[in-house]
Amino acid sequence: MKTLDQGKFKGKTVLVRVDFNVPMKDGEITDTTRIERSLETIEYLRDHGAKVVLMSHLGRPKGEAKEEFSLAPVAKKLAEFLGGPVQFLKDDQVVSPDVKNWVKELKEGEVALLENTRFSKGEESNDDAFAEELASLGEVFVNDAFGTSHRAHASNVGLAQRLPSYVGKLVEKELKAFAPVLTEPERPYVAILGGAKVSDKIGILENLIDKVDGLVVVGAMAFTFLKAMGLEVGKSLVEDDKLDLAREIMEKISDKDIEFVLPIDVVVAKKLERDVSSKVVAIEDIGTDLAGFDIGPQTIERIKNLLMTAKTVVWNGPAGAFEIPPFHKGTEAIAKALAESPAFSIVGGGDSAAAIEQIGLADEIDHISTGGGASLELLEGKVLPGIEAVERSRNA
Repeated sequence: MKTLDQGKFKGKTVLVRVDFNVPMKDGEITDTTRIERSLETIEYLRDHGAKVVLMSHLGRPKGEAKEEFSLAPVAKKLAEFLGGPVQFLKDDQVVSPDVKNWVKELKEGEVALLENTRFSKGEESNDDAFAEELASLGEVFVNDAFGTSHRAHASNVGLAQRLPSYVGKLVEKELKAFAPVLTEPERPYVAILGGAKVSDKIGILENLIDKVDGLVVVGAMAFTFLKAMGLEVGKSLVEDDKLDLAREIMEKISDKDIEFVLPIDVVVAKKLERDVSSKVVAIEDIGTDLAGFDIGPQTIERIKNLLMTAKTVVWNGPAGAFEIPPFHKGTEAIAKALAESPAFSIVGGGDSAAAIEQIGLADEIDHISTGGGASLELLEGKVLPGIEAVERSRNA
């Protein structure tokens, strides 16, 4: 792994890909976690005499400059955390003659932030011309955006192909946290997979079957498995085109010595709505006019017992519609059980990470990943192009 302590940055303009894709509401940042997690790398580079130029995307502007996706609010918030100015290089082209001149004026220890890289159509296509424009701004590249490292974009792969490159502190921590899980996890090793769709988790399901001692499937995706078993699931979310796949996966599991946990009871209601009338039923008793939106207390108890004996746990995806009471209890119970479990625990970004933060148990989990998609691909056994490109880059 090519880490920051292997580089020399004094007097150099260092381009840093960060993940400032923060949630926004009415122009205000509602969660600053991603900004805060970038600070260690930024401070390291400043302390070592670098001129720091940060790059990030925000939302999905689809190659067009849209004011609601501007990084201006992020620059302001970052300055507060750093306790000093951050130059926001606002330009709808992202890189322009003006931006190049502004970057040339930077002094050691100063920090600048480019406008949203996705304002350029060349970002997501890893366009050579846009990557060249970005590379012209600096002498060294640092990838500190784990959350986008599974994408081959101009601001990560394109730059690593053109400049001496390193991973930042955040990415280093992510890779070190996942390393033992990917190679030799302490056993028993349990994986909890939730969320809406089986199709989103096919790769990870198939990869984990050969690696885990326990596999828990919750969330809406569980109903595809339950229907594949011949059960009535009412109006619950099901991927009917994935029923055969669910049967194949369960057949493979049956050939392994794996404790496979599906819901045995669920919380059902007629519609997904805050404080709607709901009840707990056994999975055999889901009415045709009802839908399941959370796991029930018996399922929670079974998961808790499994987690108490585990030595390694990976969790990706909520157990239900946790943002909408009364369907939050399953996800909350898993989070609390994981916090109490003696196991080394990784929460794989996305909604499950948001739930942990929301419940206030972040400090009780060994590692909360900043990248939902990236962590999934790692667990699938895939190579992340944004990391691989750094490893292949030349040294400074």
